[in-house]
Amino acid sequence: MQKIAVMTSGGDVPGLNACIRAVVRTAIFNQLKIVGIQHGFEGLIAGDFVPLHAQSVSNIIQLGGTMLKSSRSELFRTKEGRLLAYEKIKKENIDAIVLIGGDGSFAGVNAFIQEYADIPFIGIPKTIDNDIAGTDVCIGYDTALNTAMEAIDKIRDTAESHERIFLVEVMGRDSGYIAYGAGLASGAESILIPETKADIENLENILKKGWNRKKASLIIVVAEGDENGGAYKTAEMVKKYMPTHYVGICILGHIQRGGSPSAADRILASRFGYTSVIALLEGKKNIMVGIQKNELCFTPFEEVKKQHLQINQSTLNMLNALTS
Repeated sequence: MQKIAVMTSGGDVPGLNACIRAVVRTAIFNQLKIVGIQHGFEGLIAGDFVPLHAQSVSNIIQLGGTMLKSSRSELFRTKEGRLLAYEKIKKENIDAIVLIGGDGSFAGVNAFIQEYADIPFIGIPKTIDNDIAGTDVCIGYDTALNTAMEAIDKIRDTAESHERIFLVEVMGRDSGYIAYGAGLASGAESILIPETKADIENLENILKKGWNRKKASLIIVVAEGDENGGAYKTAEMVKKYMPTHYVGICILGHIQRGGSPSAADRILASRFGYTSVIALLEGKKNIMVGIQKNELCFTPFEEVKKQHLQINQSTLNMLNALTS
């Protein structure tokens, strides 16, 4: 192996640049040439390659976003698109590729390697939703979680000052990891996530119990994919049984994707980036790097899929004890 490539695919998360930096520096340390594939799979199909050196990744570990840019490619989903990508890889004499992406990206690569088995891939999981099977934590989750928590803390200040109810909607179309983590860390009175059935009657009881105890503010954290339809729909329900109270809504949105990565995300990204290159040098291929119980591990692409937050009875007991 003489030359490898690194690319980012799908939505951006904090920590991508830290990961790219680790891949590049580890490759150079091991006397490998390395190129960056710009704009994700679209760039791969177009042959949008750029040589990377130690200076290329200098002073980027603290930056959000991705220096290589990213995209989602419908063309790569087709055989024609994958053939174009393969031809560009061979023309550039690339021996292997490190892909920093999510389960959708890994599913696309899994289709590619069924057709072109001579190009090894190593995947690195990134998503603020933290819902990729094969790893306990994904790049970007810790920073997004802290961003949401800090925003909720600030909203709490206003809610306390004016004695109001606020619903804060966080990202998580299919996953409640951010809502659960940020809600727990910020002392929210209620947390609504896609993985559990929302009990509106219980929510009503929690809010009324809070006011009866003379609480100055009530915060409900809602994942965007909650079965009630997010914060706006839930707010309509809350207003029906608490008509005399001000009910505010705050949608955090894409603020959760940006910003300087936390120390935890920088360290995780560095570990994943280093391990991906070492795995290629050891002859491993077509697997995703992950971490379970703080030990690095590998999962074949065909086994990588979305996982759902497991709310067990002990967790429910804790939430019941700590809310309201």
